[in-house]
Amino acid sequence: MRQTIRHACCVMVLFLVSACATVMPSLDPPKVTVDSVESIPGNGGAPRFRIKLRVANPNQQSLDIAGISYGIELLDEELISGVTNDVPEIAGYTEEVVTLEASLQVFQLVRLLTKLGRASTEPLEYKFTAKIDFNGLVPTQRIEETGELALN
Repeated sequence: MRQTIRHACCVMVLFLVSACATVMPSLDPPKVTVDSVESIPGNGGAPRFRIKLRVANPNQQSLDIAGISYGIELLDEELISGVTNDVPEIAGYTEEVVTLEASLQVFQLVRLLTKLGRASTEPLEYKFTAKIDFNGLVPTQRIEETGELALN
């Protein structure tokens, strides 16, 4: 009898877990691109930037974003990073501009300048990363783009 109850409980737990998995929406990741970067006055510390990201929602359902963290690397040195939780809800098949403030990381800039002193005129490798956290049951999305910037 005990074993029958244990099996029934296991079956119910498996049923509930599979039901929750079907409730989780499957979303295409939003497309995030840099719209503009401008320097803003700092308060005595490292230089600060206002970065406008264009976030496109390629899904039918609206995206309720809790926050975005963002970074730019050159030659494996993260130079600029920032976060925001001031993100509007993005309706399905639309795009919004999200503004965040980011700071320049001075020590990484020094390392980059040292690397550039040793490097030839080869292109600079860059990496753009963004982590988007959603309100609700939607899993976190991570976006990464890499490429090269020609120096000549």
